[in-house]
Amino acid sequence: MITRNNFYQTAQTGFETKALAKNFVANVFSWMGIALAITAFTAYYFASSPALINSLFNPETGMTILGWVVMLSPLGFVLAMSAGYQRFSVSTLTILFGLFSILMGMSLSFILLVYTSASIFKTFAVTAGMFGIMAFVGYTTKTDLTKFGSLMMMGLIGIIIASLINMFLRSEAFDYIISFIGVLVFTGLTAYDVQTLKKIGSGVEYGAESTKKLTILGALRLYLDFINLFLFLLRFLGNRR
Repeated sequence: MITRNNFYQTAQTGFETKALAKNFVANVFSWMGIALAITAFTAYYFASSPALINSLFNPETGMTILGWVVMLSPLGFVLAMSAGYQRFSVSTLTILFGLFSILMGMSLSFILLVYTSASIFKTFAVTAGMFGIMAFVGYTTKTDLTKFGSLMMMGLIGIIIASLINMFLRSEAFDYIISFIGVLVFTGLTAYDVQTLKKIGSGVEYGAESTKKLTILGALRLYLDFINLFLFLLRFLGNRR
């Protein structure tokens, strides 16, 4: 039998759960925004300096050793943060996330030299709009997106394999197909990831170290969704110099 006390207790618990989830997701987006700002500043700083760009890419000999390190190391950071979540402290994860954001900015500095500023800003605005809409859908929908997320992950694996194949084929048409699928996959992953983070947030302990760690990893997850969506859209909306 549901008594008045039980009703109020249940209502209070539900309210606290929603508040925890809302606070957690808000913190995730805050960290994601900070990381994007660091990446944008770093990309602009490097693109504005011929000396720094030349330290990554030599017009005569091609990619430098530092350039290869910058291009490949972000993947290592993602794997290290994901695998070392349990043993790393919050401070260590925060530093790794910051360094990852800087390295991504260094590697993305080339797009500022290849594409016009107007098209980059336009693509960023479109990306932000699509990302925001799908994040809202993921946060508010009552539909369980677990199966949908699994489908998107399969699509992501397909994109990786197709991209590796196209490194040898060098087909421009195939590249556009990959980009189109990439836009669809990361648009869908945004909704799925936000819903997943909302579920995680409803069960965390406020102020706990594990919660802070999950916040950093959640920000990394959404950061990757945003950046990849931006890069795939740039292939359609970007105007080369």
